[in-house]
Parts: sequence; C-alpha cells; structure tokens
Amino acid sequence: MPSGDSPTRINSADPRHCPVLVRKTIPVLFALVAACASLGQSFAQGPLADQQPTTIHGTVVNSVTHAPISRALVYSPDNRYAMLTDGEGHFEFTLPKTESSAGQVLSYEGQARQTWPISAVGGSVWLMARKPGYLDDPNERRQPPPAGDNTIYLMPEALIKGRVVISEADPPSAVSVELYSQQVDDGMPRWVRSSSRRTNSEGEFRFAELQPGTYKVLTNEWMDNDPVSAVPGAQPYGFPPVFYPGVSDFASASTITLTAGQSVQIDLTLTRRPYYPVSIPVANADQSGGLNIVVSVQGHRGPGYALGYDASKKVIDGSLPNGSYLVEANTYGQGSLTGEVHLTVAGAPAHGPAMTMIRSSSIEVRVSEEFTSSESQNSASFSSPAGTFELRGPRADFQPQLVTDEDFARQPGAYLRPPMHPNDEAMVFENLLPGKYWFRPGSNRGYVAAATMGTTDLLHEPLTVVAGSTGVIDVKMRDDFAEIDGTVTGISTESIPAPETTSSSIYVYCVPLPDGPGQFQQLGTSSSDGKFMSDRMAPGAYRILAFRSPQPRLPYRDLDAMKAYESLGPVVHLSPGQKTTVQVPIIAGTENE
Repeated sequence: MPSGDSPTRINSADPRHCPVLVRKTIPVLFALVAACASLGQSFAQGPLADQQPTTIHGTVVNSVTHAPISRALVYSPDNRYAMLTDGEGHFEFTLPKTESSAGQVLSYEGQARQTWPISAVGGSVWLMARKPGYLDDPNERRQPPPAGDNTIYLMPEALIKGRVVISEADPPSAVSVELYSQQVDDGMPRWVRSSSRRTNSEGEFRFAELQPGTYKVLTNEWMDNDPVSAVPGAQPYGFPPVFYPGVSDFASASTITLTAGQSVQIDLTLTRRPYYPVSIPVANADQSGGLNIVVSVQGHRGPGYALGYDASKKVIDGSLPNGSYLVEANTYGQGSLTGEVHLTVAGAPAHGPAMTMIRSSSIEVRVSEEFTSSESQNSASFSSPAGTFELRGPRADFQPQLVTDEDFARQPGAYLRPPMHPNDEAMVFENLLPGKYWFRPGSNRGYVAAATMGTTDLLHEPLTVVAGSTGVIDVKMRDDFAEIDGTVTGISTESIPAPETTSSSIYVYCVPLPDGPGQFQQLGTSSSDGKFMSDRMAPGAYRILAFRSPQPRLPYRDLDAMKAYESLGPVVHLSPGQKTTVQVPIIAGTENE
C-alpha cells in the first residue's frame, strides 16, 4: 500500500458521509477499548466524567506482513463512526460526551475482550474494517492490546487467474471454469465445488477473494458452435474437460496450494475433438420421473461431462468424444432405483446396452446393549404425518449415520429411516446407492464397543454397498467408560485473558489411533489453569493435542495428514473403567492461531 496516501477523515456523526468501497463487507470485530477497569468484576465503578477518554484510535494492518493498510474503511455497524485510514493505517474517532447515569462498566466480547465505560458511548460499540483485496482473517486470535492501542487485522486475498487457450483458433469465450477447494468434514478431507467463472473474450478467468487452502481447477465441456464453420449434418466438434495442469480426470489433477496474498497464474489448453451421439435406453424407470446422471471417465468419478434424460423416450442421451465411460443413474426420493452401464465411444455413434434400474440397497442395524449402570433408558418422540411416536431403548439413544468415503459420490450419506408406526423399532438405512461408506456412531448412552458387518470391522474399515444388496450391521454398546484428566502445559499467563473474560480458550482434542477402538472427542479447558477432564471416554488409544484456538479443519481421520502431529502430543491408552492423568503441551504456530 502506498505510504504517501493522505488521510481522509469522515464526519463520524453523519452516516451519509460513509462511502461504499467494496462488493461485500468483511467484518473484523473488536471492542472499542480506551479505559481499563477491574477485570475481576463484571461491573465496577466507572471513571469520572472528566476522566473519560475523548478519542479512540488504532491501526489497520496486514495480518501477514503487519504492514499498515492505508485507505481502509473503519466503521461501526450503525455508522455512528466511519473514516478511512491514513497513509500509515491509522484511524481516530472523537467520542461524544454524555452524562453518566449508572457509572458502571460493561464487559463484552470481541477480538480484544476488555471493558468499556457505558457512559462514554451509550453502550457497547464494535468496529469493522474493509478494503478491496482484503478478507477477514478467520485464524486471527490476538490477545487484548494495551488500552487505546487497537489493531484491526485484515488478510490479503489469494488469487487464481489464467487463460483458456486453443492452439489452432482464437481464445474461446464463455468457457465454464470451475474451482474446487479441499475442505475437512468430520475429520476427512473432501473436495467441494467452490465457484465457477466464464472466460471473457480473451479467454481469461479470475478467482478472487480466496482463503489460504488447497484447490483444483478444471473446465467443463465446451461445444464448438461456431455458425461460420458449422454445417448442417456435419461432424460436431467440442472440447472435452481439462483438469489443471492438462490431464483428463479429476483424480490426476494437480493441487494448487495458496497462502494468504498469493497470486497464481495458470493456463489450460483445450483440444478440439469430434463428438458422437450416444444413447442408453432405460429399461424400467418411471417415464415421468427424472434421473440423476453421473458420467465418469474410465470409472473415475469427477465433474466435467454431462448427459441428459429424455423421459418421454426413456433414454439417456447426449454426445461424448472417444473414450471409455461409466454412466450411473438413480431416481429421486424414497424407494429410489439405481443402475449403471459401461459405454465405449470409438469413432461412431454409440448405443449402450439397456440400463436396468434396480432398487437401492438397505441395511439393518441391530444393537446389543451390555450396560452395567442402572441409568434409566432415555425416551424421545418423533413427529411425522403418520403421527407422533415415542421412541425408547436403542431407537431413542442411538443415532448412527453412514458417510461416503468418496469425493464425488452420488449420495453423501444416509441416516436411519424414520419410524413408520408406533411400534416400529426397526433401525434401517434405506435408499443406499452403490459406493463405500464409513459407519459413524452417535449415542446418548454408552459407547460403541464394536460394529461389524460380516467380517468387516466398521470402526476401522469402510462398508462397501453394491446395488440391490441387503445386510445387517451388528453393534455392541457398553457403558464402562474410561476417564481422563490433565493439564495443558506451556501456557503463558501473560498472554491469557482473565478467567471471567472467556470460558474456554484452550481446545483439547483426543484423536483415536488407527489400531484402537477409541472415538474422537473435543474437550474444552479453562485458560486460567489449563485443566481438562472427561469421564465419558470410549476405551482405546489416543493422541492428545492442545491448541489455543478451535481446529475445525483438523483432519483427524486422515492417517497421512496426522503424521505431522505425531510429536506434538502424548499418547494415552485407556482401558474400560480406567482413570488416567496426562500433561499435554500447548501447540504453537498452528494455522488457526
């Protein structure tokens, strides 16, 4: 940012003088801090009127370089305060003088959690900042600054930009370019469609306002519909999907890892290829219903290709270039049907074999309770158009789900079928599409000591579902929990907020080791003494990790990713009924701090 920008001041009392600088608001919240009160009390005697501060000032800085950001808009949500920072990133507001009626100090929350005299501003006040090219930093977790020395941190955006080119023609316009980002869901890394852009007349595209992370880029199919070269009845041409840096399927595509403020330039070269009509008759689908269709190159699921369904003719049709494809389809809703065919296109129109739709799979769950406590059974009610039913026993306590093990599964997961009548105690997963699934137990009473389907240990292996299959998952529940208590070490008392300002600023994660039956747990601890405990630990082996901030992206189910944490926390082995004490070092320098 140019340091020579002159400061621009705005009348903080007139919201009409507040310019709109960016497309969206990027809030960075913190309490206006200008006077310190006793942090040991929620309410205390405030300063006298002649001792009240008359200004509030601070700096907006780059969270990566810590350089000041000039001409950033700093404002309060109600627009009572608004101004642009000067060339050194500074801002300063004049506070109104008001009479103190209560003479009290209110404690409230923000990035910097401190106290502020009500009488000075008539209540709690928050400030936000925004500027084009910067984002709110979700990982920012600064400790309270000295009174009056307020800092707002903005994170520079990351960019992916580039061109789509065709070697033998002008740059293509209106080509759809898609961006996928890697997210962590329930401890598993997954690819999620982030956004889509169309190229301009020069073949250029740009993905802006990106957070640090891992991405993949691809083009969708683009048909050559140039009216100059198109002749009725002639061979149609198109451009198949290209996955950066130039491969033909999503799994083989390279990842792009971005840091804050980083800009990456990439090029994607399309190759013009002949397309041929394809058709696949559907033997027994509902003529009036729709189909969800997935086209995979050589069986590798991923985005890029598409076919349609003509319900009047009961035919899946469209066009594809030469290659081998797996075409999968399923109907929607309850009682869904599914089918698949392999199709090869080889220089001529392709007519696939008829796709026979068969009923989706179902799996029953049987629960064996081996409880030793006299705890009364829970009960719950379930309301549906058929009525309100009381649920008891395992049906009330146990809420498992199946989660897909694939990035591009047609079905993300499944929950138990709702009860159909008052005496329906069956626990069944219905309408399961073919694929691999992880069994995720959830229980209000006890823990899952074992879950098997045939010879498959579902606590450590995914379940493979084939079309039209049935099966039974046997679950053993126990309640002889282990206990753990411990202390987080290495906490600097100078950098920890007072106990009454936060209930839990240290986050402890119990990550089960892959060869044991343990189940993931997140525990909170008071930052004042670093103590934590749980008396409901499933027996097993765990690595205990402690952080200063939440770790929602912790890939605790990814064995390769968790190797980076092997030296950062102790391992404990918990037997049924055992109580263990452990000391855990705080992990510094994590991505979320």
